[in-house]
Amino acid sequence: MAFFQLLTFRKILNYALLAISFQLSRIFGQPILWGKPTTLSIEPTTSCNLRCPECPSGLRDFSRPTGMLQEQLFKKTIDQVQSHLTWLHLYFQGEPFLNPRFLEMVAYANSKGIFTSTSTNAHYLQEKQVKEVLQSGLKQLIVSMDGITQEIYQKYRVGGELEKVQNGIKLLLAERKKSKQNFPRVVLQFLVTGQNEHQLLDLKRWAETMQVDELQLKTTQIYDFENGSELIPSDLGYSRYLPIANGKWKLKKKMENKCWRMWQGAVSTWDGKIVPCCFDKDAKHVMGELKSQSLASIWSSLPYQDFRRQLLSDRTQIEICRNCTE
Repeated sequence: MAFFQLLTFRKILNYALLAISFQLSRIFGQPILWGKPTTLSIEPTTSCNLRCPECPSGLRDFSRPTGMLQEQLFKKTIDQVQSHLTWLHLYFQGEPFLNPRFLEMVAYANSKGIFTSTSTNAHYLQEKQVKEVLQSGLKQLIVSMDGITQEIYQKYRVGGELEKVQNGIKLLLAERKKSKQNFPRVVLQFLVTGQNEHQLLDLKRWAETMQVDELQLKTTQIYDFENGSELIPSDLGYSRYLPIANGKWKLKKKMENKCWRMWQGAVSTWDGKIVPCCFDKDAKHVMGELKSQSLASIWSSLPYQDFRRQLLSDRTQIEICRNCTE
C-alpha cells in the first residue's frame, strides 16, 4: 500500500511520540505534546456546485471569509511539514476540483513523499481531469454518492446529476486500468439517511459491478439533531443519534474527555487559519495563521494547549464537540 511505502523512520517516530504523549495527557489530565502533526487537512476552496442541506458550502452559509487556496501558501506549508506528515487530506469544505490549481497542488505534495487524499462530488471527472488526476500522483479519491437513483440522490445532493457522477467514476477506473496504475484508490462514500437507506442493497451491487476499491457507509452529521430529522435513518445502526423522550434525540456515543485528533493533526482553511478539527466549519477556534506563523509554532502554542486542556477536563464546554462522534 502506498501509505506504508511513503513512511520513513522519522515519520514513524513522530507518530509514536504523539501517541505516547496523548496517553500520558489522558493519565495526568494535562496536555503533554511530543511530536508534530502527522495528518493535515487543507481546504482547496469553500466553493461548491451543489447545495447539500447539512453543509455550509451547500447552504452558502459561512460566517468566515470564503475563497480559493493559493498555491504559494500551499507550497510554503508543505515545505514545513514534509518530513513528518504521513497523510494530507486536500479537503475541508467545498468541492476541491473548483480550484483551478488543485491537481498541481496534489502533484507538489506527492513529489515531497506525502500520501495525498481528497473528497469530491465527482461532477468534474471528465476526460481531461481524469488524465490529470492519474498524472498528479493522488493516492485516494473519496467520491460522495448518496443515492443510486436520480430521484433519491438529488434529495441530499441538491443540484447534482447522478449520471455525471457515475460516468466519472467509470471513466476514472477505466483509465486507471488502461494506464496500469493502482492509484488513486477509489472509495465510494454513501451517507446513509432516512431518504436513501432502502437503496443499500442496490448500492452494494452497483459498487461490486463497478469494482470500486472500497464502499464506505457513513453516518450523517445533522445540525439541530435534538429535534429529530427526516435524514436520521430508521436503522439506528447507521445513525449517530438515538431517540429519547418527547420526540427528542441525543448523541449515540457518550462524550468522553479525550480526543486523539487534537494530538494527531490539524485543519487549515483556504486562507491559512489553523483550526482544531473538521467540526469547526466556521473557524470559531482559530489557533494561528499560516500566513504569519509556522505550523510547528501554532501546534504547540498557548491557544492550542489551552484547547487541549479544556477537552481533557470538560469537553462538554466546547460547542463543536457537542455533535461529534470521536
